[in-house]
Amino acid sequence: MDTMRERFITVTSKMLDEDPRLALVLAEITMDGFRPARQRHPDRVVNVGIREQLLVGVGGGLALAGLRPIMHTFASFLVERPFEQVKLDFGHQGTGGVLVSASASYDWPAGGFTHMAPGDVALLDTLDGWTVHVPGHPDEAEALLRAAYAAGDDKVYVRLSAQSNAEPRPATGPGFHTVREGRAGVVLAVGPLLDNVLAATEGLDVTVLYGTTVRPFDDAVLRAAAGRGPAADVVLVEPYLAGTSTAAANDALADLPHRVLGLGVGRAELRRYGTIAEHTAAHGLDPRSLRERISAFLRPAA
Repeated sequence: MDTMRERFITVTSKMLDEDPRLALVLAEITMDGFRPARQRHPDRVVNVGIREQLLVGVGGGLALAGLRPIMHTFASFLVERPFEQVKLDFGHQGTGGVLVSASASYDWPAGGFTHMAPGDVALLDTLDGWTVHVPGHPDEAEALLRAAYAAGDDKVYVRLSAQSNAEPRPATGPGFHTVREGRAGVVLAVGPLLDNVLAATEGLDVTVLYGTTVRPFDDAVLRAAAGRGPAADVVLVEPYLAGTSTAAANDALADLPHRVLGLGVGRAELRRYGTIAEHTAAHGLDPRSLRERISAFLRPAA
């Protein structure tokens, strides 16, 4: 099976052939995969070198010129380093574009903390109007990328990961989708953490929701799921900074007595490189740790 990043190359190269409005801006990362597309479309595939602020600035300029820019590099260099350009060149200018990241929170541990971005979605939450997609499988990534490219002049962030669920889900449209129903609580699994959540909650009487589009936050589905049981206990399991969506969940459930537990990547910096699996376990996002944390949070049956 190909990776989400490989699927990004395939889909985007094809879409550049099909849609003359699309333009791709790179900062060296993934440039090798796009060399054929650059040969075919030298005016719409631009490599600015290792200049991430320029990457976003060029994308903003292309948007002002009427093109649909796609900007791509590692998440830490796409959202965090050029955040001022994202804020001004798209939000303040009232333009739209597509940010497509790679490496997610800790997908390349050998790169060290400079190449990790667990706070990217929380940072984008400080801005208005961004749609955020977090696919959990390459097939889902393809569907969400195509939707993002066709989304008029909207501002869209597509967060790609080296981690993947074993199988794709058809639920790649807006909102959350019900994977399993129960009455003792609700667990929302985001993107590539669905398999871990399903393994962790096996045999537990909980509703499992799955989200690949997390912004806008699906208030209605979460409210409906939380209202089915005797207690509105909600656990959010997100592959980025723990608690990123806690405020959104609290707002969605504002008129219901409820409790929310936000699980995700911790704030403490893990300074040993290790592996993806070791980082997942260290942040308590492996199935065993998730089961312990979810079970401890849920109220025992009356």
